[in-house]
This record gives sequence, structure tokens and C-alpha cells, in this order.
Amino acid sequence: MFDFVTALSYVDQLATGAVTTFTLSLAAIVVGCPLGFALYSAKRSGGLLARFAATYISFFRGTPLLVQLLILFYVPPALGLPVSSLVAAFLGLTLNTAAFQAEIYRAGYQSLPKGQAEAASALGLSRWQIHRLVLLPQVLRLTLPALTNEAVDILKNSALVSVIAVTDLLRVGQQVTAVTYRPLEVYIAVAALYLILTSLIGLAGRFAESRFKMQDAHR
Repeated sequence: MFDFVTALSYVDQLATGAVTTFTLSLAAIVVGCPLGFALYSAKRSGGLLARFAATYISFFRGTPLLVQLLILFYVPPALGLPVSSLVAAFLGLTLNTAAFQAEIYRAGYQSLPKGQAEAASALGLSRWQIHRLVLLPQVLRLTLPALTNEAVDILKNSALVSVIAVTDLLRVGQQVTAVTYRPLEVYIAVAALYLILTSLIGLAGRFAESRFKMQDAHR
């Protein structure tokens, strides 16, 4: 027999874990955004910096996130640098999403007509003005669906931080299961909370897309 009443009696703890999951994922996405832009810029700059960016992106896109989290959790203390599990989780998620976002931005910039920058330059705009006023707004519009998917992926993948003892949603679910001995009901509740969080991100992405479309319609 299902006993969801027992699982729901721990809803406060699960909600606290959900807040940790959402906050950690959101912080990683936000900080990873400028880092992703920096990686994209470095990769197209040429020279040693470009090789570093390419290696970075290849490593974080080509290795499991769990391995990256374990490296960031165990290596710094071995070198005499104490790092809390929460900081290691934040660094792992941020560094990982930055690599994926860099490739998203690369695809966005490559999809823009090359003549736009030349036309803007002919009008007397500086390189910074061309990027900020002409190219960047279009790239954000074009890459918004991919960035929304990346945010959803990071939130789902954040469940891995429970392995390094971060009290996220999954970790709290494991703790509640150890107390109640009702794994099925507890993990169904955990899955429902993950679904709510990812749905909120999806709604935010669709709202931003609709705002972009409204702005385009009024031009």
C-alpha cells in the first residue's frame, strides 16, 4: 500500500532541499553565462588563449559531471585548500555549464549574417557598440531556447551533488527514506518537486521568448 501521508509529513525538509537545488542551479547558470561568453571569445581569439579555451571546453563537455564534482571535492583539500561540499558543487556546476554555454553562444554568433557587423561599422559604430547593440541582442534571442534547455539540464544534473554530501533535494530525499523506510513514496515526491522546478524554468524561458517577440513586433 502507498503511504504518501508519511512522505508529505516531511514536506518542509523536502522543500528546503528543493530551495537548495534551485538556488545552486540558478547561481551556476548565472555565473556560467559571462564565463561562457569569455570562453567563446577566447576560443576565437587565436593563439595560446584559444587552445586553453578549446581544451577547457573539450574537458568539461567530454567528461562526466560526477567525475568533475569528485575532482573539485577531493583534489583541493589534498593540496591544502579546504573547500566545502557546497562550494565544490557550485564550482562544478558553474564550470560545466560554462563550457556548454560557450558552444551555444558560438552557434548563435555563427548563425548571424556576416554583413550586419560590416554595415554597423560603416555607420560609425565602434566594435563594442556593434557587439552590444547589434549582435548580442540577436544572439540572446536565437540561443534562448538552447539556454533554457541548458538550465533545465543543470538543475536535473544537480542531483549528482548529493554524492559529495550537499543537502540538496535528492540528499534530503535519501535522508527521509532512511527514516521512513518508504522509498517509493518519498522519491515520487522528490520527482514531483524536480518536475515543478524544471517546469518553472521552462515557463520563464517561454515568457522571455514571448517578450522578445513582442519587442520585435513593436519595431
